[in-house]
Amino acid sequence: MEEKQNYHMSSAEFRQWGYKTIDWIADYLENVEKLPVLSQVEPGDIRAKLPKTAPQQGESFAEIFKDIDEIIVPGLTNWQSPNFFAFFPTGISAPSILGELLSAGLGIQGMLWATSPACTELETHVLDWLVDMLELPSHFKSSETGGGVIQDSASSASLVALVAAREQTTADISKLVAYTSTQAHSSIEKGCKIAGLSSDNLRLIEVDANYAMRPDALQQCIETDIAAGLTPFYLAATVGTTSSNAIDPLPELGAIAQKYNIWFHVDGAMSGTAALCPEYRWIHQGLELADSYCFNPHKWMLTSFDCTCFYVRDRTKLIQSLSIVPEYLKNQASESGAVIDYRDWQIPLGRRFRSLKLWFVIRHYGIEGLQHYVRKHIALAQEFAEWVKSDPRFELAVNPPLNLVCFRHKGGDRINQTIVNSLNSSGKIYLTSTKLDQKVTLRMSIGQATTEKLNVLQAWELICQTADAN
Repeated sequence: MEEKQNYHMSSAEFRQWGYKTIDWIADYLENVEKLPVLSQVEPGDIRAKLPKTAPQQGESFAEIFKDIDEIIVPGLTNWQSPNFFAFFPTGISAPSILGELLSAGLGIQGMLWATSPACTELETHVLDWLVDMLELPSHFKSSETGGGVIQDSASSASLVALVAAREQTTADISKLVAYTSTQAHSSIEKGCKIAGLSSDNLRLIEVDANYAMRPDALQQCIETDIAAGLTPFYLAATVGTTSSNAIDPLPELGAIAQKYNIWFHVDGAMSGTAALCPEYRWIHQGLELADSYCFNPHKWMLTSFDCTCFYVRDRTKLIQSLSIVPEYLKNQASESGAVIDYRDWQIPLGRRFRSLKLWFVIRHYGIEGLQHYVRKHIALAQEFAEWVKSDPRFELAVNPPLNLVCFRHKGGDRINQTIVNSLNSSGKIYLTSTKLDQKVTLRMSIGQATTEKLNVLQAWELICQTADAN
């Protein structure tokens, strides 16, 4: 009788390599500061080291891990480096990694309550916790008319909100108009395209001296559109814009949205986490007027990507916009109306057990521990801003409200671009730039899990040395 072939890794092998994988991750995080922050490889370098065809027969895990060290690691931009100051924070933590590992190990599909009740109910509960932790409007709780759900990103959250807003109107889609600021994230424009809106039907509203949306400009634009026979239906405001960390005036914008019956979405992607601390909850003033809101624990709350918390005032509007029930998904629990099926709260059908890692992070650090890191990062950013202000060569582009400092060399665009390029090619730190008032502006984003004052001080000294050299 022919012996059955078993290609699976045995439990003993899984334990062996599982332990080694955890050891490898721990070593990587302990030593990541020694690696170049921005990968130094050239385009095509990684693929040139990989075999042209997949292996016919399975390889040992020892060989696979050897290639991780020799091929993959050199091609990484090390986002967990304490010297990573680009884009936005992506601070992870050991509890988050373990939660992600457990989620992968369980391998469940959480599209319906029935397909794993714990996946749904833990998510609902943790999202309710966060309403209290950030002191968000109570109607975002599942016990009231709204509720929360974990999306993969703020891009998906804004798209889901936009689709729900679209479904609340009977106007022809060609007549629908959406509004956001010139400083809003590009995902709003992308969401409009996906939702079937013409790019001509998205209005980018002018901003004030602090790069926040101007309510008077919004009001004027809406009135012009209505006079032209168009239907305003969606307004996206931002708490902490990507370029400058600007905080849009939610009370004024929300009042305008209510006046014209416009869906009001608020994107707090990175900055929303600051509301863990009572002294920063002013950023959410006016949020009670919003129909939907999102923020990303995977940016500044020590939780690994992907994890966006998305809330709605009225879950019925969201569910009715996205729910389709084919015969193969029907089940007794769903038909009872007593459970939440999160597949109806998002674009895809399938969903991972993402609430585990968020639950682990909150339980491990507690509110106090999470507040500690928010306060530390903001204090470091404010101190960095003072160094900029006291140096005659540099200037702030705008006073930083939280943990992002936008600054520039007074010598003009060329030297600022040279500084960014030189810093990043050195591998010692990683900064990104933007344009504010059409001027190249450097962005110092402080929020990595292991960033300390020494890292920020060394970055400033390197910036000054690079400026002197150019």
